[in-house]
Amino acid sequence: MKNITLNIDKVTGFVTREQILALEPQVKRAQAALEDGSLPGNDFLGWLHLPSSITAEHIADINATAQTLRENCEVVVVAGIGGSYLGARAVIEALSNNFAALMGDSKNPRVIFAGHNISEDYLFELTEYLKDKKFGVINISKSGTTTETALAFRLLKKQCEDQRGKEMASKVIVAITDAVKGAARITANKEGYKSFIIPDNVGGRFSVLTPVGLLPIAVAGFDIEALVKGAQDMEKNCAPEVPFEENIAAMYAATRNALYADGKKIEILVNYQPKLHFTSEWWKQLYGESEGKENKGIFPASVDFTTDLHSMGQWIQEGERTIFETVLSIEKPNSSLTVPSDEENLDGLNFLAGKHVDEVNKMAELGTQLAHVDGGVPNIRISIPELNAYYIGQLLYFFEIGCGISGYVLGVNPFNQPGVEAYKKNMFALLDKPGYEEESKAIRARL
Repeated sequence: MKNITLNIDKVTGFVTREQILALEPQVKRAQAALEDGSLPGNDFLGWLHLPSSITAEHIADINATAQTLRENCEVVVVAGIGGSYLGARAVIEALSNNFAALMGDSKNPRVIFAGHNISEDYLFELTEYLKDKKFGVINISKSGTTTETALAFRLLKKQCEDQRGKEMASKVIVAITDAVKGAARITANKEGYKSFIIPDNVGGRFSVLTPVGLLPIAVAGFDIEALVKGAQDMEKNCAPEVPFEENIAAMYAATRNALYADGKKIEILVNYQPKLHFTSEWWKQLYGESEGKENKGIFPASVDFTTDLHSMGQWIQEGERTIFETVLSIEKPNSSLTVPSDEENLDGLNFLAGKHVDEVNKMAELGTQLAHVDGGVPNIRISIPELNAYYIGQLLYFFEIGCGISGYVLGVNPFNQPGVEAYKKNMFALLDKPGYEEESKAIRARL
């Protein structure tokens, strides 16, 4: 099997290769700290060797649960927010037909998402859609009290029980939660739900290769064994003993930190395949929540090309020169389609006749890269041989280990998220949650 590859040639006109290689000692110290747990965040390193620890029995258990849901559900709602849904959604959309939502699938239920917003219209429309559906729920929450997810699950649990009866509901509701504590664990035990454990030492944004991601992906009908195999192989390819210049995660971490030190404060993740939109959303949480601390950190942004060339292309080409791009390039499409010839040629496209559409896309990618580099935007390129479960597994782990290394090189704890609690406290105070009486008084005085 091939591997995803990293190309930084279009960076070295902005920072030298010597500047990047000079970061080798820092990168190696960061990776050693990940291995020995000597830096802050060491209680959340369970993702580091997670791929190699996943057993065939564990995968079989997840697949068996997925099969139960497939056999008994037309629709499965995944209730979760942040890392509790983004990884699963990223993989499912990357591997699905672009028009899966409009197509019937006799083998697999449709997987949809809830608990990632507090929109009354969204939840109302969801419950209306489910009224005539045989549906199940995967409730993903370590605590069971995250507002968005808990609210959605409360509605979904009641509707599922009302429509399908308590007995069937207990069969088609699955909990992915803490091993022993929390509201979701208590409910799962009380109702007899099948449950999976979110490991204590794996934070949400690193949880895609736990049941958090694997179960929804399996329900959607995709090969989680291949996904995990890709991650396992990338774990080996990015191990500390791999030479620095051959370790693509180490080189990615070094390159982006060298660019950051040179004033490039924004990283734009670029794709040329619509299926990768939510891969970018997952990546944004991974890097933004990991590195955005202590008034430091590269801001993670994303665009879908060529679509967004017609909206954001101008800014990227000629706006502030504080950006760099990381391009996800799929080497080989999964389908074949050529441009037909047209006798009248009114659109002037006969020069493309007989060419594969992907060739046109690739030339757009290359032409854009050269234009942006000429415009002062460094470009990193990540080449992915094909868009399948194995290579997505490689990509997920590559970004995870690259994030851990990069965060430590930056000098922050990549594995906490203290800032997330600030908005929660304010929201609870404004909603008069019991226990927040003093905070309620204080915040209302500011309104």
